[in-house]
Amino acid sequence: MKIKEIRTRVVQWRGKTVPLPPHFCTNPMDALAPALTPATMGTFTFHGWLLVEVFTDNGLVGIGNAALAPQVSKQVIDLYLKPLLIGADPWDIEFLWQHMYRKTMAFGRKGIGMVAISAVDIALWDLLGKSAKQPVYRILGGRTKPRIPVYASRLYSTPLSELVSEAKKYKDAGYKAMKLRFGWGPTDGAEGMQKNVALVRTVRETVGDGIDIMADAYMGWNLDYAKRMLPLLEPFHLRWLEEAVIPDDIHGYAELRKRGTIPIAGGEHEFTLYGFRELLEARAVDYIQFDTNRVGGLTQARKIAALAEAHSIPVIPHAGQMHNYHVVMASLNSPMAEFFPPVDVEVGNELFWYIFKGEPMPKNGFIDLDEKTPGLGLTVNEPALKKFEIIE
Repeated sequence: MKIKEIRTRVVQWRGKTVPLPPHFCTNPMDALAPALTPATMGTFTFHGWLLVEVFTDNGLVGIGNAALAPQVSKQVIDLYLKPLLIGADPWDIEFLWQHMYRKTMAFGRKGIGMVAISAVDIALWDLLGKSAKQPVYRILGGRTKPRIPVYASRLYSTPLSELVSEAKKYKDAGYKAMKLRFGWGPTDGAEGMQKNVALVRTVRETVGDGIDIMADAYMGWNLDYAKRMLPLLEPFHLRWLEEAVIPDDIHGYAELRKRGTIPIAGGEHEFTLYGFRELLEARAVDYIQFDTNRVGGLTQARKIAALAEAHSIPVIPHAGQMHNYHVVMASLNSPMAEFFPPVDVEVGNELFWYIFKGEPMPKNGFIDLDEKTPGLGLTVNEPALKKFEIIE
């Protein structure tokens, strides 16, 4: 089996989009909001998606994807990665990953370069599964759990009455965990802190103590603000506080974790085995949250999962999607997965529901992966792409 062709497409959403109000979710741009605009979350919407299809000479097609900077990631693949892969055997997957990584090291390493490698690597693993006539998780190590527990991940900063309705909906659907987003950060002062507390209190009072609640600051706080927020959040018994500081502030993460009051989670915006080695050696996090289509694909995800297990730090990947579910299914150290409910397009996390067929829906807070479906189990929903502008 040899790689014959690689096709990249950026699909840009052109359908209805739900507008995001101010304070919908904290984010790194909030620090500049006084000089810009209070509606900062628009910087972190993902209304474009990169699709990668790897074709082989025996008729198989592997599908990969990425959502960060899709047009630039596409160029990296077309200009730098594709020439390395044409004619190669996809079963030489470790060699191919190292070739892509080392060839782009001068300008890649992390960020866009690694996103491009991730998308290709996911497609290659999809090919391996299809070639072996096995689901990818079987190649990664097999089933470690009967089903995958998932947590409902949305609950943005909306009016409290709406938050109550949404949290109750997830509880009634059988979820045993859910995650909310904070709406206010350092520039909003003590009043904003109390508004954040009201969000958490509202969800806790709605779902009770028998359901785990997590909360995400999405890089929108700094260390000082996070230290002030921790004691205010302690009464609500959060399972974790996520991305309380920017990704490069590893020492800030470590200082928060040393306080020992609320478990600290991060890694959504970290890259490769080396980046996570730094997090683990600094004892910076209680949960690792890489996303397979950012971190370096499944080739890196499985290595990071093993490294985290050696440090007794659970891995709960960022986002749902099949590439992450297969990692979770094959790892005993991954107790659950994130799940983005299908909704109208807003932030863009939900776009994969519009692009792909095959994503599983939870039943009573669990999903399962079909043992009879080879590869990752996704196909591109070509008719649905009519709602997108396609860039080839």
